[in-house]
Amino acid sequence: MKRLLATIGIILAAMMSATAAAAEQGPRPGPGPGSFNMGSAGTLQKVVDNIYVIPGGGGNTTVFVTSKGVVLVDSKTPNQGQAILDQVRTVTDKPVIYLINTHSHFDHTGSNAFFPAAVEIVAHENLARQLAANPAFQTAEAKRGLVDTTYTGHLTLLSGDDTIDLYNFGPAHTSGDSLVVFRKAGVMASGDVFAGKGQPLIDTRNGGSGLNYGEFVAKAVKTIKGVSIVIPGHSPVLTWQDFVDFGEFNRLMLEHARASLQAGKTSEEAMKSFPMPAKFTDYKLGPTFVQPHPAGNFETLYQELKAQ
Repeated sequence: MKRLLATIGIILAAMMSATAAAAEQGPRPGPGPGSFNMGSAGTLQKVVDNIYVIPGGGGNTTVFVTSKGVVLVDSKTPNQGQAILDQVRTVTDKPVIYLINTHSHFDHTGSNAFFPAAVEIVAHENLARQLAANPAFQTAEAKRGLVDTTYTGHLTLLSGDDTIDLYNFGPAHTSGDSLVVFRKAGVMASGDVFAGKGQPLIDTRNGGSGLNYGEFVAKAVKTIKGVSIVIPGHSPVLTWQDFVDFGEFNRLMLEHARASLQAGKTSEEAMKSFPMPAKFTDYKLGPTFVQPHPAGNFETLYQELKAQ
């Protein structure tokens, strides 16, 4: 089986440092929505029949046991591949046939290269370009973790009860985000488009956009039917209504930012005057590790609005 070379661990350490080189790698997980467990992969938890989630060790990894084999969504940080496989083996001996990446950040793609060449890696075309340009994927071993199959707006994998749909509705968390829908089960893995209840992390360095974030969710809600359970990027399992509400929150933030900018307010003033609806008490505003400005996402929205 393919394994990451020790050099990737060194690159990971560089990504974790506060340097310009790290900035080129995109953001690393840190304070934000949900519980970012960056230790080791945790214990596999059942979501519904044949669908499980493995928390910890980076982003959540979704496990779908199909009639053809196992489909994984996201591979956590580097050196988590064996831990993922060990957890999978507690419920099935079927081979892993697909690995889907929801976005390019290393806490969701770091163990891609662990899996054998027979495992087909699937992702949005922008994600594929971002990984191909990432120094952490330049060694011979690491290149085995690059994407094999890409899509743009929508892709369907497998068929019948095993059908999986991948969707992208433009830039949001990054420019290469995927929502992964397990059609029959009514379950969706959202990656960090919806990492958990809270303001999102908008990685503009990797093509993310606060201007389209709310619309991304709105288009998903209009397009995707039959989902009731959502596996977020970093938090425990949530509901479809939580995802719908999250889209509303982002649209309200953008509306308020636009009105505040037109009124001559600073981004910090906009944040402080935001009329937070009661149902969003879990949504804390302020700086994030991708936007350290005191106004957090309001500053990002201001920068994008001014650039229009």
